Amino acid sequence: MRKSTTSCLCHILVCLCFIQRCYGASHHIPADKVTIAKNQTKLANGETEVHHRPKRGWIWNQFFVLEEHIGPDTQYVGKLHSNSDKGDGSVRYILSGEGAGSIFIINEVTGDIHATESLDRERKAHYVLHAQAFDRNTEKPLEPKSEFIIKVQDINDNAPTFPDGPFVAAVPEMSGVGTSVYQVTATDADDPTYGNSARVVYSILQGQPYFSVDPKTGVIRTALANMDREAREHYAVVIQAKDMAGSVGGLSGSTTINITLTDVNDNPPKFPQKNYQLYVPESAQVGKPVGKIKANDEDLGVNAEIKYSIINSEGAAMFSINTDRDTREGIISLKKPLNYERKKTYTLQIEGVNSHLEPLFSYLGPFKDTATLKITVGDVDEPPVFSMDYYIMDVYENARIGREVGAVTARDPDSKNSHVRYFIDHSEHSDKYFNIDMDSGVIKTTQSLDREDMPWHNITVIASEVDNPSLLSHVPVTVQVLDVNDNPPEINKDKEVIVCESSRPGQVSINCSCYLQCLAKVFIPLGVFPILLHYNL
Repeated sequence: MRKSTTSCLCHILVCLCFIQRCYGASHHIPADKVTIAKNQTKLANGETEVHHRPKRGWIWNQFFVLEEHIGPDTQYVGKLHSNSDKGDGSVRYILSGEGAGSIFIINEVTGDIHATESLDRERKAHYVLHAQAFDRNTEKPLEPKSEFIIKVQDINDNAPTFPDGPFVAAVPEMSGVGTSVYQVTATDADDPTYGNSARVVYSILQGQPYFSVDPKTGVIRTALANMDREAREHYAVVIQAKDMAGSVGGLSGSTTINITLTDVNDNPPKFPQKNYQLYVPESAQVGKPVGKIKANDEDLGVNAEIKYSIINSEGAAMFSINTDRDTREGIISLKKPLNYERKKTYTLQIEGVNSHLEPLFSYLGPFKDTATLKITVGDVDEPPVFSMDYYIMDVYENARIGREVGAVTARDPDSKNSHVRYFIDHSEHSDKYFNIDMDSGVIKTTQSLDREDMPWHNITVIASEVDNPSLLSHVPVTVQVLDVNDNPPEINKDKEVIVCESSRPGQVSINCSCYLQCLAKVFIPLGVFPILLHYNL
């Protein structure tokens, strides 16, 4: 009959148990649990001297049973034996406790114990049982009921695992060799106190030469200097844990650690080209954006933030630049009005500098770059420009029709100097007192003016270019009508004349002195108008 390896190991273990019993059972049973029988003497060095005087008592050692037993036969565990047993079958052994009668059975005559099931140490590591010995004839106990333990012996039947994997970790780019990244820990359900079944060794299966792992601690470290995020950002590192201290035949498990290189400011900003051109019409509004420029930075977040500035005085006097935080572009705006006829080009020296610098990587600098921007001012067909912001003219009233009042002048500010024509805006006033020569700008009267009727006239003159009549300019003109002596005195016949009763012949009827004298004669006796006494009446 062919026996399994496990079965053979069981018999070897049982034999070893009995050998240990002969050469000192104290290696398995704690000293404080050992009872010194009367036929033993405890020596000074802790050992015991056995006296050969026969004495009743149990004879057994620690019982073990291998887990995961495979085979049709029951697994031998060990033997219960009383020194009262003479081998004549008069002693009956009884087993009780955990698994007694089901998992563990005992031969009542020989005391041999067998396990009927395959046991799993990871589910239950030991069983507590009780042994009794009876005289088969009298049914009287030959030994007191005693407790013993059957331990389930571990075998390497569990591979290491990483319950929480896969893992995610990060380490700054450009880190030095040996920088700690992450620590993995594998668990092994086997018995860590017995053999090497749960002794795990770590190794790296994928991720070299960039990373390494400490075989004992599972700490993952960088193994390559100056790893650049801009070249490669993500790494999948596979770590293996192998039990039996990594020896051949050990079980293994693995997990993945997804490592990301985080960004540091190790890249300066760079303009894609050194020279740029920009067209800006002279009609561009002050304070409004007229263009943009952008430097590239391969870093991320704050490490890629750029501050732009115009570093030459010619450009800074006419233009400003600000950074758009969303697009990281330099937005160029106009500070002063442009005039194509005065200056047709501007040169801007633009600098882009990183806002956040890391001294550790200063040797990779400088963290700035410059570019030249040439701005061409575009000529725009502008409306005519009057020589004055407003005009004030005068003319005497009753001047003949067609009398010249004054003249306005306007010119084309553009280089082509187009001819200008003039018009009076009659939409404001229905009465047309003036007209203007469309070529010369001379204003003349069209009606006789009366100062007493309207001393001031306000008109609006319009100027337009002959080449582009849609471009118009307006200027206010105020005409003052000067007075001439054209009205004789008149007596107001609607008013009453007061004549004093004391008036003399030939005296002016309306006389202030006479009038006051009359009032005084009436009111002074009454005490009214005492102020009249001030006058020499």
